[in-house]
Formats: sequence, C-alpha cells, structure tokens
Amino acid sequence: MSDDQPVIIDALRTPIGTTGQMFSHLTTTDLAAPVLKRLAERLPQGLGTDAVILGNIRGPGGNPARLAGLAAGLGVEVPALTLDDECGSGLAAVEQAWYRCLSRPGTVLAGGVQAASTQPVTLWPGTDDHPARRYDRAPFAPAPWADPEMGPAADRVAAERGIDRRRQDDYALRSHLRAVATREAGGFASEIVAIDGHAEDQRPRPGFTARRLARFRPAFGPDGTATAANSCGISDGAAAVAMVDSRTFSGLGRPGLRVLSVVSAGCDPDRPGLGMVPAAQAALAESGLNVDQLDAIEFNEAFAGQLLACADALGVREEQICPDGGAIALGHPWAASGAILVVRLFTRLVRRQGGRYGLAGISIGGGLGCAAVVEACHGPVLPNVGSRQ
Repeated sequence: MSDDQPVIIDALRTPIGTTGQMFSHLTTTDLAAPVLKRLAERLPQGLGTDAVILGNIRGPGGNPARLAGLAAGLGVEVPALTLDDECGSGLAAVEQAWYRCLSRPGTVLAGGVQAASTQPVTLWPGTDDHPARRYDRAPFAPAPWADPEMGPAADRVAAERGIDRRRQDDYALRSHLRAVATREAGGFASEIVAIDGHAEDQRPRPGFTARRLARFRPAFGPDGTATAANSCGISDGAAAVAMVDSRTFSGLGRPGLRVLSVVSAGCDPDRPGLGMVPAAQAALAESGLNVDQLDAIEFNEAFAGQLLACADALGVREEQICPDGGAIALGHPWAASGAILVVRLFTRLVRRQGGRYGLAGISIGGGLGCAAVVEACHGPVLPNVGSRQ
C-alpha cells in the first residue's frame, strides 16, 4: 500500500447518551470541545492543530466547529469548518480532512457532533391563511422520488432482500450482548473522554434476550420488521480524530491508522439504507483490498434489516460487523456516528493491535453512503485518554 496516504494518530469520543437523558442540557460545544481539547493536548511535541472540520445536522446553526475549537482553546488562528452530510457527516468530515492532508502538511482534527437534546425547534413561517408549522426534517430527495423516512425505507429494503424479523432480532441481540460485554470489561475506556461526570455509554442493555426482543411491535407499520429494539436509538455525542500528512507521520515514531481510501457514493434515494454498498465497494477497489482481507469492520447499525442487506450485498459475514457492538446497542448520534466508526477501528487495530486492515461504512439519507478503508501502522502503545504524551 502507498506510504503517501494521511494517517490518523489519535481518535477519541464522548460517551453516547440517549437523547433527553444523560446529556439533555448540553450543546454541541459542550460535547465537542472536550474531545478536541484532549486530542490537541495529546499531540506529539512540536505539532499543533492546523484546522478543525466537524459534521453537524440541524444543530444550533452558524459554525459549531468554530465554537468548539475556540472553547477547546485551540487558538483564534485555527480555521474551522462545519459540514452537513446528514448522518454521514462525521465520516464526511474525515474525508475532507484526508483531502486536506493529501494536499498540504499539517494536523487536522475532524469528526462530528450531535446534541439532539438541545437542538433548536425550527418552524416554517406562517402566512395570513396558514399558521406556522414545525419543520421536522429536511427533504432527502425531490420529486419524483418518494423521499421516505429512514424507518419505512429500511423495512422496504429488508422485505426486498429477504431479511426476516428473526434474523434482525438475532443481529440486534448480538450487538447488545457484545456492547455490554465490552463496556463491562473496560473495552471502551481508552477511547472515551468523560463529559459532565459520565464516562460510559448509557444505552447498552444487559437484560435483553431473544424472547424480549420478539415482544417488540413493528415501529413503522403493521407489516414491517424494524422495531425499537432492532433499530438504533437517537442519541447525543461527539467523536473526532487527529490526522496528519504522511511526511509528518514518518517522523513521529508512533502507531497510527493510515487512511488508504475514503469514498462518498450514491444510490436510489428511495432505498437510502443501501448507500454504504457502492461507497464500500469503491473504497475497497481504490485500496486494492477485498472483504476477505479485512480484520475489522465497523458499519453504522441504523436498522438491523438495512444493515444486513448491505452486508449480504458486500459479501460480509454479519458476525464480522461491529465486534464490540454498534449503534443498535450504543445509539446513533447522527452527525457523530461516522466518526465513531473510525474511533472504533482505531481502538481495535491500533490500541489493541488487533489486525491490519479495517473498513468503516455508513448509509445516508437521500441515497448516499460513505466508506473508508484503513491500515494499521504499528509502533509504541498510545497513552491512556487522560495522559499527555
């Protein structure tokens, strides 16, 4: 593989909290700034932050990345950019950092943040004939596409691809059991920055059984197979990585995660759950790898049915996905989720030295997807979250 690709040298996240609960009073700045601050503190001697890129969906407006960067004490001279690529925003931010590091030397902090609990209520303006009405979500696609909500779209994809309820529940149960086991073993601790006194993910449920999952009713229609238990929960959280250009990395003498390829791609907007398929196929092709060579796979578990359809299309065994549990168990803080996938790969491949190659993928509203292929570059073990190198 090419040694010219940018390298992630650190990756951290907040705990993930269920919306309206653990982080109910916190803003995007409250969640993102501590992560950026800790990453900046842990940079090797002589490195500074040259830019911040964060994803955020329908948050407070303005430029949340700039607010978080300033609150983190990065310096007024550090530029910041906020982008919105729906729930792929965090991985799209990593993609933009990758392009920047390919074109110039420096260090970029990139990721995503979602504070759904404190997201402002938005209204369409009223007229003399019609009162103001709440703006629930932006359209994902214009006519003539049906522009379905993600839940019904996931049901449709599952039905078309023959993913039955039992298989979805079995996958969801595995996600919960894996996440609970990892949390209890302290397996997430090295990647988490404590926020407001919270240092563990809130959502994973130790009491789930196959029988309990089977009791949940379809969430999006009587004939559907997606339920509240085999789908992700809306959540609050932030995640970010520190990425450097290849020449800078070559002089650091530390481990990292080389980003071999990052690709955004599109598919049928009425089947948005399949967006990660063309993105992953293109990212693998660009990296020269195939799924059999992967040691770690992190896909965003929005809905079990949709995810399993993607796995089948990519030829990935479902047991390979999210070995420590995924969004069904941990939660889905929209704009942060893509970056959380990369943090998870960093922990497995770099911190634990658990293999060489990894793949992250996320499907996005509007028929989009984003995927990244990474390679571990082993070296000295990184310090704990609370340490400064």
